[in-house]
Amino acid sequence: MATTTATRPGTRTPRSPAQFLADLEAARRATLALVAPLSREDLERVHSPIMSPLAWDLGHIAAYEDLWLAHRHGGMPLLRPDLADCYDAFETPRAVRGEIEALGAAEAREYLQLVRDRTTAAISTRGVGEGIVCEMVLRHELQHSETMRQTLAIAGLLSPGDEAQAGRPLGPGRDQEWAQIPAGPFALGAPDDAFAYDNERPRHTVHTPAFEIARHPVTCASWMRFAADGGYERREWWSPEGWAWKAENEIAPHPAVASGHPQSAACHVSFYEADAFATASGARLPTEAEWEKAATWTTSTETPSSPSGNAGALSGVGQVWEWTQTRFHGYPGFVAHPYREYSEVFFGDDYRVLRGGSWATSPRVRSLSFRNWDLPQRRQIFAGLRLARDPE
Repeated sequence: MATTTATRPGTRTPRSPAQFLADLEAARRATLALVAPLSREDLERVHSPIMSPLAWDLGHIAAYEDLWLAHRHGGMPLLRPDLADCYDAFETPRAVRGEIEALGAAEAREYLQLVRDRTTAAISTRGVGEGIVCEMVLRHELQHSETMRQTLAIAGLLSPGDEAQAGRPLGPGRDQEWAQIPAGPFALGAPDDAFAYDNERPRHTVHTPAFEIARHPVTCASWMRFAADGGYERREWWSPEGWAWKAENEIAPHPAVASGHPQSAACHVSFYEADAFATASGARLPTEAEWEKAATWTTSTETPSSPSGNAGALSGVGQVWEWTQTRFHGYPGFVAHPYREYSEVFFGDDYRVLRGGSWATSPRVRSLSFRNWDLPQRRQIFAGLRLARDPE
């Protein structure tokens, strides 16, 4: 999708109904193009127990849009109230989505179009209001395009173009080039003049001690050196939880790392593996506050930019999600909006925060304050790492 004023990272909420509907339609074209080459069987079958059938994703996108834009914003009754529980992510967890009675691929496509017709009518009649819900629904579909690509990667069904994006080299290998970030206060979180999710707010001041952070993500070449040096055999580099997970699941370097370009960012790395790599390197993972401070750091030679390569003191941002050591909690003064299930129900010690975005993340979704999260054992996400350390 071309980058316009409406699609830049950190975009404001939409004000023009015509522009919003155009952006919504562009997202839909991308969704349909993503699944167009796939057979009905590939759309409807379960490719992994931790992922949804792709046809379920399509139905869920439609149901979410109908709930928020046609029903709650437009005042219409739900198009298919009988599908509400089926496509509710909490009523129907991923483990059972391949077993329930859901729409097939053709029916899901039809449902998408019928809902879009209702959305168009609602927006044409009522406008976009404050725009927050409209932007949320648009980004929901864009985020699902990344989730669906995770499923496609597991199934070996990524397009050649996506394969090339996923394996793009970062440039000359400089994994251990460090940026020095001084101690001091820092405003963490999303500014008030851009759309943001509830977990990015309220913006608040935190104090970070001085730290050093790698300018570049860890590459496949560095990861395979770690493996060759006994990275998956040396117990002292792993946390107790990570070692138990590794042993139980016979974990070795992910095939995407083992076969990747030496100078591409290591991807499909779990938090447990990232933490072990950092320990083996005499370093650690950054906190999310350190990551955001470094990504927005400015000096005479460093300026922040959108996370598509360079951001503040960091390079290679936006190629892989980057694990931090931070557990996923709300910021002080957090208020759930517009519904608890977006992020609040995930708060606690189970999930770790990731930052920066990946090659599959829409530019409209990516921002330097965006907080992603996942379980520490997960490898399906397009995730890697960069190192941090305390000054000597």
